[in-house]
Amino acid sequence: MTEPTPPSDLAAGDQIGERFTGSRDTLSPELLTAIEATGAEVLTDEGARASGSRDWWPVSIGWAAQRRVGALAGVIVRPHSTTEVSEVLAACHREGVAVTPTAGRSGVCGGVIPLRGGVSLDLTGLDRILEVDETSCTLRSEAGVFGPDLEAHLGAVGSGFTLGHWPQSMDLSTVGGWLACRGAGQYSNRYGKIEDMVRGLTVVLADGSVVHTEGNGPRSATGPNLTQLFVGSEGTLGVITEATLMIRPLPTGEGRGAWGFDSFDAGMEACRRIIQRGATPAVLRLYDEIESERSFSVQTNVLIVLDEADPAIVEATMAIVSQEVGDAEVLDGGLVDRWLGHRNDVSALTPLWQSKIVVDTIEMAGRWSVLDDLRQDVTAALREVPGTLVASVHQSHAYPDGACLYFTFAGRASSDELPGDEALDPEERYYRTCWDAATEVIERHGASISHHHGIGLNRGRYMASALGSAFGVLQQIKQALDPTSIMNPGKLGLDDGGQW
Repeated sequence: MTEPTPPSDLAAGDQIGERFTGSRDTLSPELLTAIEATGAEVLTDEGARASGSRDWWPVSIGWAAQRRVGALAGVIVRPHSTTEVSEVLAACHREGVAVTPTAGRSGVCGGVIPLRGGVSLDLTGLDRILEVDETSCTLRSEAGVFGPDLEAHLGAVGSGFTLGHWPQSMDLSTVGGWLACRGAGQYSNRYGKIEDMVRGLTVVLADGSVVHTEGNGPRSATGPNLTQLFVGSEGTLGVITEATLMIRPLPTGEGRGAWGFDSFDAGMEACRRIIQRGATPAVLRLYDEIESERSFSVQTNVLIVLDEADPAIVEATMAIVSQEVGDAEVLDGGLVDRWLGHRNDVSALTPLWQSKIVVDTIEMAGRWSVLDDLRQDVTAALREVPGTLVASVHQSHAYPDGACLYFTFAGRASSDELPGDEALDPEERYYRTCWDAATEVIERHGASISHHHGIGLNRGRYMASALGSAFGVLQQIKQALDPTSIMNPGKLGLDDGGQW
């Protein structure tokens, strides 16, 4: 099975410091005994606990370079079944000890940082594919199955199948992580997002209760869709242990193309027309001039298109694309190959942070009618932050009513020029300032503050304003399902776990 690759080797240091201060949940000898009695693996080594206490959040990569973590888990627990997860949670519930669910730890928002210590619940032990129904095109999988293993299994069934979910984190992420963070894959225009693929879940609640949601057919009108309650809940409402997902036969046709636009706005207009005509090419990605130069070595606004489906559908889709790009410059189709070869490469991130160059991406979603103004305002706000070296944008997912824009910023911080807590490192202050500046613009334009990266710890401070009066409903649901507040404290802006 695929194993997660950490962004930095925290185990190499003799001393591992913690970034956050505050109360820590101590595991009593009795609780440790109860957890061990479940049959789950228990790891107490400090290096393993440090590795299990961070993800790919850029800030935590910076901490790792200093032999630090946000907070250190008291113990790593790796169950191998829903029953073991239930027994572990029941034991922690009785003693009020925090549980932070983890798996591949590929998230970029600090969602697995165990703010109260306690138990880091490693779900990669739930790694079985339980059933493939070739006739109905459904799959039952445990939550700890990694993406490449899932696709390899599906590709070998019958004439071959695919889930069609291809996030940038594919090699590092799991089925449960995709669902818990409401993820989107790079081919989402064709296959949908993870919430479109899921049909039912098995979830363990904070007190150890096991619930099964939906899963008996393609759709159900039996009250509110409880499956979607847990999709995107980031481990704050329960632990997803199994999922029923819709799969597709492997595609037999493919189409590719690349075009250059004089302006980003003109490229977005072409994308809008393509999608609103009903064409859904799997990949429809538009890059501004900065990112086009960086990724493709061309000086224009590059649109790359890739589709895969039945040949007749691909032919019709690419015909609409060709019509709607109009007189845009036709570029070398090899640019699509170049994108495919480098789309998941994040190898530069760690050395940049180690060199004190702060880099991150901010993805959001908004209506077509506001996106161009929003794009200009966000990039302007990022460039106004002292120390910013570059701010750029691309469009990565499109819908009939809007799209996802993906902003990238990089800068070198100078503490005497930045607002905020002077006790923080300059890099952290710069990072927070950029996020605050961009998020203020996004909210002012009435857009969503996250499209697919989720909230975690990083965006928690924006949740109350982003959800408005609905945030109180989320708080009430949390209280009802997790009355002792042990589930992933501090994430989604909830409870007393602490804020960044």
